[in-house]
Amino acid sequence: MKKNSAVNDKLRNVAIIAHVDHGKTTLVDAMFKQSGMFREGQEVDDRLMDSMDLERERGITIAAKNCSVTCNGIKINIIDTPGHADFGGEVERALSMADSAILLVDASEGPLPQTRFVLKKTFEAGLPVLVIINKIDRKDARPDEVLDMVYDLFIDLGATDEQLEFTYLYAIGRDGIVKRGLEEEVDNLKVLFDIIINEMPAPSYDPDAPFQMLVSDLGYSDYLGRLAIGKVFNGSAASNASLVCMDENGGQKQLKVSKLQSYEGITLVPVDQADTGDIIVLAGIEDVKIGDTICTRENPLALPRITVDEPTVFMRFTINTSPFAGKDGKNVQSRKIRERLLKETLLNVAIEVEESSDDDSFIVKGRGELQLAILIETMRRENFEVCVGRPKVIYREENGKLLEPIEHLFVDCDENFMGVVTEKLSVRKGKMTNLVNNGKGRVRLEFSIPSRSLIGYRDEFMTDTRGTGILNSYLSGYEAHRGDFPVRYTGSLVCDRQGKAVPYALFNLEPRGRLFITPGTPVYEGMVIGEHNRHSDIDVNACKEKKLTNMRASGKDEATICSPIKPMTLEQAIHFIRDDEMVEVTPLSIRIRKVELNAAKRHILAGKLKKKNTES
Repeated sequence: MKKNSAVNDKLRNVAIIAHVDHGKTTLVDAMFKQSGMFREGQEVDDRLMDSMDLERERGITIAAKNCSVTCNGIKINIIDTPGHADFGGEVERALSMADSAILLVDASEGPLPQTRFVLKKTFEAGLPVLVIINKIDRKDARPDEVLDMVYDLFIDLGATDEQLEFTYLYAIGRDGIVKRGLEEEVDNLKVLFDIIINEMPAPSYDPDAPFQMLVSDLGYSDYLGRLAIGKVFNGSAASNASLVCMDENGGQKQLKVSKLQSYEGITLVPVDQADTGDIIVLAGIEDVKIGDTICTRENPLALPRITVDEPTVFMRFTINTSPFAGKDGKNVQSRKIRERLLKETLLNVAIEVEESSDDDSFIVKGRGELQLAILIETMRRENFEVCVGRPKVIYREENGKLLEPIEHLFVDCDENFMGVVTEKLSVRKGKMTNLVNNGKGRVRLEFSIPSRSLIGYRDEFMTDTRGTGILNSYLSGYEAHRGDFPVRYTGSLVCDRQGKAVPYALFNLEPRGRLFITPGTPVYEGMVIGEHNRHSDIDVNACKEKKLTNMRASGKDEATICSPIKPMTLEQAIHFIRDDEMVEVTPLSIRIRKVELNAAKRHILAGKLKKKNTES
């Protein structure tokens, strides 16, 4: 505790961290129910904290969110953090509001890479950690081994002696059970609440310091305008108070607090005064960014800003220039796309947007292709039409050497698939660093591999392991460029005219490769309608109808039946495309197209590129 500091014993700010699908959101549901937040008989949805449609559909937490429960008169602010490294910017923001953390680990899978990523950030923030080993009712649970793995992980990440002496509990989150020992007969979360209240630190503050609040998140209300969300580090503020907002350059903007709100359950309730240590929502300022400090006019003192890791992947966003542009979506102009992307940078510190030399395109940088795919899907649901290019990694140059981001990759698969996985990763410049075979039929492999190698590999990996493999990675740093490798061994079937796809034409194109469209689908010149079996692209006519004559023969006119196709998801389309292709995303369709739609111009460009390569 700092010198000359006091604590607000009526509060606890706890971040819950876990790997994807280890039961974090389910445990928060149980905490809500058992703390008496809902009246008896009230109907409550599962996974309350996953409020976004995309989160519910995918079963992952994308945005860090706050809520609170009250136990024995003490308010516990719970900060739900994403488990995926692509949303690391959310993690750093969430930890800036917390005074302690709960680490949730699956009793079978143990601590996985994303756990490692978030835990490293937690240790850097100096937070004490409570470990909960969840899902001990699984048939393949191994809680004792997992506890040893957690200790090894803490030591590996350089935990302090105090952090190593962590309290650990066992849980069945789905049933709302947490206990100290495996043999204990318990049917509630009382132990968890007791430890949070008695062992987790309360927020400390300097009683002599003026009001200071760090903006960790932003919101928007149609009635109140821009909302600043964050923790009050020192002092207190009341409604209608006159304050200032300090930006990254030390500039000051005047503001008057029009409304103060605090979390009660998952809802916001108005409060007259913001207490020290509490997480509040403040309205009354329009121009505010994550990391700014809101403080008094008399003593403007800025708090250390939130820092996030640099982005490693970028994608090019452009306006939709296809012949079908504007048919599905309302927001098609570059001005609207630009406004939407800049709005995203305000709400998400891990995303950066750069204006391109071309007026109608933008470079969007992020942590990983999943983060950017979620952004595209969100825009699509907001009635935007946009074309996006293939994700590419951001290189660095130091002392004349080209450096690229390298991932530490963990693979868990059946030992029968070890050969195909190792072969494909070695082609993609991966180097195996560890192999563990526990003799139970599954192996755990570790690789050092370039980030660009994993773009598009995850779908292939799931096919190779028949859906049973687990693939996780985190960024380990930058190393020298490891050289080129083939991204795709197949070409594209490219439509050569506009019209509607005809069953007769598609039936005769099936031997050429895998088709992406069904009969009746509108097509245009330059649209990719399938994957060619060979390496080269081929122009095809998907609108060709059978020539009708007055000659008939038995057996010649049987019904044309096309093979069923599996529609491409947004992520699959983004991973499939080459550098000369784009994905056209509209509210109703996902199409793959060539950057240059005109076939004659494409052939001229290909000839020039071939000539350039032979000369060099």
